[in-house]
Amino acid sequence: MSQRNSRRGFMQEAAALGVGLWAAGGIQVPVSASANERIRLACIGIGGKGESDSADAARFGDIVAICDIDSQRLGKRSEAEAFSKAKKFSDYRKMFDEMAKDIDAITVSTPDHSHAPASVMGMRLGKHCFCQKPLTHSVSEARLMADLAREKKLATQMGNQGTAGNNLRWAAALIKSGAVGTVKEVHVWTNRPIWAQGGPRPKAAAVPENVNWDLFLGPAKIRDYAPGAYHPFAWRGWWDFGTGALGDMACHTFNMPFMALGLKDPTTIAAEHSGHNGDSYPAWSVIKFAFPEANGRPAIPVVWYDGGKKPSRELFGGKALPDSGALIVGDKDTLWAVGDYCERFELLSGAKAAEVDYKHSPGHFEEWINAIKGGEPAMSNFADYAGPLSETILLGNLAVYAGKGPKSEGKIIEWDAKNLTAKNAPEVAHVIKREYREGWSL
Repeated sequence: MSQRNSRRGFMQEAAALGVGLWAAGGIQVPVSASANERIRLACIGIGGKGESDSADAARFGDIVAICDIDSQRLGKRSEAEAFSKAKKFSDYRKMFDEMAKDIDAITVSTPDHSHAPASVMGMRLGKHCFCQKPLTHSVSEARLMADLAREKKLATQMGNQGTAGNNLRWAAALIKSGAVGTVKEVHVWTNRPIWAQGGPRPKAAAVPENVNWDLFLGPAKIRDYAPGAYHPFAWRGWWDFGTGALGDMACHTFNMPFMALGLKDPTTIAAEHSGHNGDSYPAWSVIKFAFPEANGRPAIPVVWYDGGKKPSRELFGGKALPDSGALIVGDKDTLWAVGDYCERFELLSGAKAAEVDYKHSPGHFEEWINAIKGGEPAMSNFADYAGPLSETILLGNLAVYAGKGPKSEGKIIEWDAKNLTAKNAPEVAHVIKREYREGWSL
C-alpha cells in the first residue's frame, strides 16, 4: 500500500487536534550551522543507549567531548576514530565549564535522574539538546525543559525513535480520520520490567575503580554501591534513579495513542500494584488515566499495564495478547498497534487500513540535525511533544506511589495540570518535584 506524503494535510490534522506537532506553537529554531558546516557535539552518557546515540551524533557532526562516570567506557569509546579527538570528562559540569564555547549541541543518555540536570545546564548555555526517554525523572522537570526549549528557541528531541516510524504515524492519522469511530477507551501494555523491582536494597560492596559513584548518584541521595543493582542497567527499578517500567517503555508504547488523541493533562490517575517500599518500584502495576474532553474528542479512559498484566482477552476477540502493544477501542472498530513502537497495526474487524496523509520522517536523529540547521522542529521536540508526553506518562508514577497495594487502600490522584499539583495527595509532592542533593541543581 502506498503511503502518501502531505505536510499540509498533516499540519491541518495536528492543528485541529490541538497537539503541537512540527512547527506548532510558533517555535522557530535558530540556525547554528549552515547545511555545509559541521556541528560540534558533546555526548553525555556513552554506554547503553548512549552508545547508539553517540554513534548517531558522530554520523552527522564532530564529537568534541564525551562524558561518562565509567572510565572504562570512556577509554573504549575513545579508541574509535570518530571519538579519538574528543576530550574526555567524568563530570558534565566540568565539561561545560571548560568547553561551552566549543559545543553546539549535546546528547544526554544517562540514567533518568540525570536527564534534566545535564540537559538544562546545556540548554541554559544555548546548546541544542537530544535527550533520551523519558525526557525527565519528574513531572516538574518535564515542564521546565519544555518551557526552556521554547524560551531559548533551541532544536530539541527526545529519544523515542518510534515517533519517526511510518506505521506509527499512519496509525495515528488513521485514528484521527475516524477509522475506528469515536474512541471509547485505550489500553497500553508492556513486558517490562525485565529487571528486579519491588524488593529491598542489596548489600553494599566496594565501588569498582572505573566507576565514579558520587557522579553516578548526581542529584540523588547518597546510598551505597552494590554490584549489578544500579550501574550499568538495573537503576530503572529504583525511585531515586529510574521511572520504572512505565517510564522506560511508555514513551514508546503510549506514543501512538498520544499522537492520535492528544492525551494530555488527565484529571485523575489511579493505580493498583503489587506493593512497593518507596525505594523500589512494584513488580507490577495497572494505572488508569482519565482524560477530559478536548478539541472535539470525548473524554477517554486509558489503562496502562506492566509486569505481566494485560487487558481483557475479550477486547481482543478472545485471543491471547502478545507481550506488548496498544488497543484503541472505538464504536466502529478497534485498532491494534503491535509491539512497543507500533511496528505494524491492524483493524480487528479485518478491514483494510485506508491510505491517509501523514508527514514522513527522514529519520529520527536526522530530524534533530535538520532542525539544528534551520529546518522544521523534530516531531518529538521538547516544547510541543516530548515535554507533554513525558508529563502524562510520569503522572502515572504519582498514582503508583499513592496507589492500592497489599498494604495500602490507595488514592485516586486529582491532578491540577496548570499548577502541577496533586490536589488531594500532598504525599506525592516529592515525586512531582524532587529535592536535589547539595551541589546539584537546575
